[in-house]
Amino acid sequence: MKALWYASIRSLLERIRLFVIYKSSQMTESPVLHQDTHLKVLRLLEANPQMNQRDLAAALGVSLGKTNYCLKALLEKGLLKVQNFQSSKRKLAYAYLLTPAGVSEKAALTGRFLTRKMQEYELLKVEIKSLQQEVSRNESQALTDQ
Repeated sequence: MKALWYASIRSLLERIRLFVIYKSSQMTESPVLHQDTHLKVLRLLEANPQMNQRDLAAALGVSLGKTNYCLKALLEKGLLKVQNFQSSKRKLAYAYLLTPAGVSEKAALTGRFLTRKMQEYELLKVEIKSLQQEVSRNESQALTDQ
């Protein structure tokens, strides 16, 4: 009885810890970064629905806890659904499948991502041109000073 009670308390404390980590990451994470993470998750799971959370976390470069909460958020929004299946390596595994709403949201996120990256690209081209002109002026000035 005590062992079950301790296990329940440990489980509750772990869930609270993960919730605190998730909420603190939400406070520091910009909405754009949040959208980019969701897009990456949707793209990875569309390509490989049987990807486990550990592999997904590694591919995203984030913690397992953050991955878990991201998946839960996508599930709560109705963008993903979970399907159980038997695995030869484990007794039970999961497949994360995009719902029709998930496919639509992925397309919308992709469009916003592409627009933002195109704007960044245009700004970079202007900055590169400015830097090239500066280098050219500095080289010309160095030659005239000699």
